Amino acid sequence: MSREHHYTVTVRWTGEPGTTHYRGYARDHDVEAAGKPTLAASADPAFLGAADRWNPEDLLIATLSQCHLLTYLSVCARAGVVVTGYVDRASGVMREDGAHGGRFAEVVLRPEVTVADASMAEPATALHHDAHQQCFIANSVNFPVRHVPVVRCR
Repeated sequence: MSREHHYTVTVRWTGEPGTTHYRGYARDHDVEAAGKPTLAASADPAFLGAADRWNPEDLLIATLSQCHLLTYLSVCARAGVVVTGYVDRASGVMREDGAHGGRFAEVVLRPEVTVADASMAEPATALHHDAHQQCFIANSVNFPVRHVPVVRCR
């Protein structure tokens, strides 16, 4: 059965002091969703944003990493692979096009997975492929999302 899911967020910028010129306005804004903590956000410092706030590029990479994690855990649970730890140090490359735009060239996920038993190491590695195929977010982007997994036994 096909189902549809809807999501709503509010992005709020106060507008102070206004966009009178490119370097003169604040990039700080808040990302809000009902019942969730507010995310303090900004532009990347390369685009005159605040380094101590989340930026869209960070959030895109985090979203891809989270989606892979959650899908992977589900796939492993269904396959009988017991995951006991997971850390991903994901990174991405974005290229500007010289005309005030650009795009991500790729994102690389580097999940370090710990499994309960050595017999689970091989299937745990292979299941990253299945998780990637099922990940809603990875299926929604138009650039490669690569995986360089490491599996360890507890």
